[in-house]
Amino acid sequence: MEESKTYPGDSDFATFRVIILGGADVLSYLCRMKREIYESQKAFAGEKKPSMLRRCVGHDYTERMMYMVTMVTEGRRPLFGTVVGRSDAPADSQEAPRIELSPLGQRVYDEWWGIPQYYPQVEIVALQMMPDHLHGIIFIKEKMEKDLSRIIRGFKTGCNRSYRELCLGISYSSVATQSRLTGPEMQSSNHQVEDRTHGLLFARGFNDKLLLRKGQLQCWLDYLHDNPRRLLMKREQPALFRVQRGLVVGRQQFSAIGNRFLLERPIRIQVQCSRSLTDEQIAEKQRVWLQQARSGAVLVSPCISRGEKLVMRAAFEEGLPIIVLQENGFTDLAKPGGRRMDACARGQLLLLAPWEHHNERITIRRTQCLALNDMARMICE
Repeated sequence: MEESKTYPGDSDFATFRVIILGGADVLSYLCRMKREIYESQKAFAGEKKPSMLRRCVGHDYTERMMYMVTMVTEGRRPLFGTVVGRSDAPADSQEAPRIELSPLGQRVYDEWWGIPQYYPQVEIVALQMMPDHLHGIIFIKEKMEKDLSRIIRGFKTGCNRSYRELCLGISYSSVATQSRLTGPEMQSSNHQVEDRTHGLLFARGFNDKLLLRKGQLQCWLDYLHDNPRRLLMKREQPALFRVQRGLVVGRQQFSAIGNRFLLERPIRIQVQCSRSLTDEQIAEKQRVWLQQARSGAVLVSPCISRGEKLVMRAAFEEGLPIIVLQENGFTDLAKPGGRRMDACARGQLLLLAPWEHHNERITIRRTQCLALNDMARMICE
């Protein structure tokens, strides 16, 4: 990506939002209608299940917007290549973490960067291939007739063509001939009816994230670049990054990621700060707690109030051992984000979640805050 380019989420963030929303009466109406349809049909949809494949309700996917898209192979098969190197190697060394693409992985790579040939309104910003999935950043520069799902469908079609050729030994011409067969001819050709619950190369569907905040694009780019290193860290220390279910502490069950041996440290101290504390009072408590942590104590907190967040962030920055309780649980493939990954690798961090995972952004309730503080107190007893 050239340095002279600017994207929504950078310095022109405010202008971008005006282009999308300012005076867009028709778009506003369509989005409102989508929301009304969603709400009217929600009662008939049954229990809502956690899913990473849902589209954003009320968003027009034909409009100008940047997305980070994630797709996984069917069955999470490692078909795209192999991650090599060392997680602790310098970025400019021969041992730096990176993926070596397979022939199929190279075809998929080329297919992604070739999307603008079919859709000139689209710009490809970035791509990170991994053995069993990929992350791509795609920018729809102007309103299109086809939405993002149609673009991804065309991309998958091209990748399936390469998969059939390289992995199944089936040429594109034979697939085209077979697709024209009907009746007895189709049965005699051993044509299999498509399984609508699974894909061919990729699993059905995809995950997308919308660029909505300043600085979000750089976070995405950093995340993509760091993916190979994070995978190597998980391989080198699998116990620290595997989601542990049913971890019992006292009378409470948790899901956990990180160094569970922190629970066995002899001194565990709860960090709890009233919202009424002044900055001076918080600073004094922080001084005392950090000194105890430097002497071997583990700090435990759900990090709810401003004071708790300040103290735990200071402990984290100093590399001191901490246990963090959180309201949202973990998916089976969850892993710590950002610098928490490195903290887990050092054995500095344990994340505990007493409740199941959900995808919605929700405001934590007072009863949950009280419950998390009680759990922190129990852990420290």
